[in-house]
Amino acid sequence: MNRPTAVITGGAGFLGSHLCDRLLSEGYSVVCVDNLITGRLSNIEHLTDNPDFDFVRHDITRDLHLDQDVDCVLHFASPASPRDYLELPIQTLKVGSLGTHNSLGLAMAKGARFLLASTSETYGDPLVHPQSEEYWGNVNPVGPRGVYDEAKRFAEAMTMAYHRYHGLDTRIVRIFNTYGPRMRGHDGRVVPSFIQQALAGEPLTVFGDGSQTRSFCYVADLVEGIFRLLKSDVTTPVNIGNPREMTVLQFAEKILELTESESVIAYRDLPVDDPKIRQPDITKARRELGWEPSVDLDAGLSETIRYFKGEPTSIPGAHPVGAP
Repeated sequence: MNRPTAVITGGAGFLGSHLCDRLLSEGYSVVCVDNLITGRLSNIEHLTDNPDFDFVRHDITRDLHLDQDVDCVLHFASPASPRDYLELPIQTLKVGSLGTHNSLGLAMAKGARFLLASTSETYGDPLVHPQSEEYWGNVNPVGPRGVYDEAKRFAEAMTMAYHRYHGLDTRIVRIFNTYGPRMRGHDGRVVPSFIQQALAGEPLTVFGDGSQTRSFCYVADLVEGIFRLLKSDVTTPVNIGNPREMTVLQFAEKILELTESESVIAYRDLPVDDPKIRQPDITKARRELGWEPSVDLDAGLSETIRYFKGEPTSIPGAHPVGAP
C-alpha cells in the first residue's frame, strides 16, 4: 500500500521538524522544504536515512515543482520570532504572501489538502480576552511587528479565497506560544531567552514590569492538535494553544525555580506593540477536534531545560541548541 505524501514547508524549523516526525510516525512520506534561513539541518538530520523522508532546499517564495503525487501541503515556512521578523522584514512579508500563494498553487496542482500555520499574532494586542476565533484583532499594520502580523492575516485571507473560489480543501491553525526542544537559543522568544540566561547565571530580561501575560503550550500538545485539525473537516480557523495564563514575571520565576539558578531579574523597556495579554479560547478545538493540552508546564519546561543543557530528552534528534 502506498504511503500518503505530505509536503511541509519550513520543515527544518522548530515546529516543522516536529511535524515531520509526527507525520512519518503516522505512515506518511514526508517532503521537507526549507531554505534554512531560520531552519536548521540539525533538526532533521536524524531523518536523513529514512527512505520515506526527503529534504528539498528551496525558497518557497519561488515556484516549487514536484514530480510525485502529494496528499497534503502544510505551510509552516516563515520567520516566527520577534528577533527574526524584525531582522528579516521583507522575507517575512514575502513568505506570507508569495510563499503562501506558491504553497496553495502546489496543493491545487496536486489536488491536495492544504493546512496554513497561522498565529495568535493575527489578534495583535487584543482588546478581547481570551481570544476566540471570532475576534478580528487589533493590529498596527505599520508598526515593527506588522510585517509578521499582516503577513499571516494576508495568508489567512488568501487561503480562504482559494477555498471559496477554487474549492480547495483548506485548514487554518492559529498557533499560540509554543515551546520545547529544538527551539533556537537566541531567537528572541521568552522561553529560550529565560532558560539560557538562567543556565548562564545571567539576569533574566523582563520587558516592562512583567505584568503582560502569555500562555505556553508544549510542542507535543501543539503537534497533536495540528494533526487532528489536518484530519478533520474544519475549514475555518482554529486556535491551538494552552489556555493556562501567567504573567511574564511569574514565568521568569518558574524558570529560576526549575533551573535552580541564582540569576536576578532585570527590567527593560517594553517593545513597541508588544501584546499585553495573550490567552487562547480553545472551546472550538475542544468541540471540533476533541483536543486540549495535556502536558504539565513543569514537565514540559524540564524537558526543554534538559535540551538547552545538552542532556538527553525524550524527543528523537533533539540536539543541544549549539548544534549547527
